[in-house]
Amino acid sequence: MLENHVEIEIDQCKGCRLCVETCPTHCLTQGSAINRSGYQYVRFEQKGCTACGFCYYICPEPGAITVIKGEKKAGDHG
Repeated sequence: MLENHVEIEIDQCKGCRLCVETCPTHCLTQGSAINRSGYQYVRFEQKGCTACGFCYYICPEPGAITVIKGEKKAGDHG
């Protein structure tokens, strides 16, 4: 089964941390690396993502966050 996760478009992230503070499972964190625009961008760090979409909806940058909801494949049990 593909796990739920969040993809961050690094160069669109402005490092505002709204998604980090909104994530109920604390899957996102502020990184120390800097993107092309000079911002410390957010990273998806750990498992446990519920694909709730809170990070997507709170983000002021269209296209910076994509939430991927895992789907069961044929033959997966659980």
